[in-house]
Amino acid sequence: MTWNVAWSWQAEGRIAALAAVEGGLLVSSGLQLELLEADGSSRWVVDVPFKVHAAYASQGTIGMLAAHGFFLLNTSDGSMVNEGRSAPGGFSDLRSRPGGGWALAGRRGEIHLFSQHGRGIRRVDSGPVRRLIGWLDREHLLWQDPEGHLWCGRLTGDDRKRKLEERSWSWCSSLTDGRLLLQSSDGGIWEGIPHPFGWDAIARLEYDSIEPMNAVRTGDGWWVLGIEGHLLSMTASSGTEDENPLTQGMNLGDLLVLCTPDAMATATRDGLVRRWTAPHLADAEREGRYKAAAEAAMARNWEERRQMFVRAQEAEDMGKLSLAIELYEALGRAEDARRLLNRQKEGGE
Repeated sequence: MTWNVAWSWQAEGRIAALAAVEGGLLVSSGLQLELLEADGSSRWVVDVPFKVHAAYASQGTIGMLAAHGFFLLNTSDGSMVNEGRSAPGGFSDLRSRPGGGWALAGRRGEIHLFSQHGRGIRRVDSGPVRRLIGWLDREHLLWQDPEGHLWCGRLTGDDRKRKLEERSWSWCSSLTDGRLLLQSSDGGIWEGIPHPFGWDAIARLEYDSIEPMNAVRTGDGWWVLGIEGHLLSMTASSGTEDENPLTQGMNLGDLLVLCTPDAMATATRDGLVRRWTAPHLADAEREGRYKAAAEAAMARNWEERRQMFVRAQEAEDMGKLSLAIELYEALGRAEDARRLLNRQKEGGE
């Protein structure tokens, strides 16, 4: 497995946030945002009134957290989608919602749900949230509390939450391809496949003495960025861990994002960004490019159909399942319509 630095780039100031956007990278540095293309060229640069401390891209828009507010930008030119939304205490984390929309972790023990274009829908009592982990599907969101416990919320209008288990975790990755990488209180590294009531599978990996800061799942498995600033493959065969050039003599910082299945990026807080690529994952790279192109096409199509889709989402979130089913069927979203029909049969409306 050979990974190489495709290019590096130096920001003018300290980096507050790094996010993958359509195969490229969004860099938040000082009061400036810059979107870098996959080849390292700049798509656009915009100035912002507050430092952006978190960002996430979905369907042609970038959700951002700055000061106490939530803002949306167009990926095409960096223009604002709306004037932003705020909440007392502000927000600590965000995730896009499958099918469109956003979930934000408030600093006062609530998860805030927004439409794809930033319209507030409602707040859900979650208790304190350390970080949002990801969605199992459109209805089930995972998060971790400050004590390290994992929670699953069913966000369907009749909102419910439950603790996955009593065990706490000192660190947890984002949910990727239905999988999580975790560190237990004794320092062990685990991989698990969660479901709303526990685990489909969970197993301890044969790695010790790792203090993860971040992790991504590429085309050749998990890569962990450790506290010492080195990248370590979780799928490398035992006895070859020191052969990886990514871990030797380089401080890669504490920021790590996945761009495409064959490309990831690291950044130091002092502003040095590196994009890593893997020639041996050529097929995965093409797949990643196709996915990025499909996302861009979806964004254009979304603009044409968004009013009806927003109505369908809001109807679902408010429990008006018959209306939501009708709108999803009109949009050709048969899977969403079937999912809600099943909920109706279970007494969901």
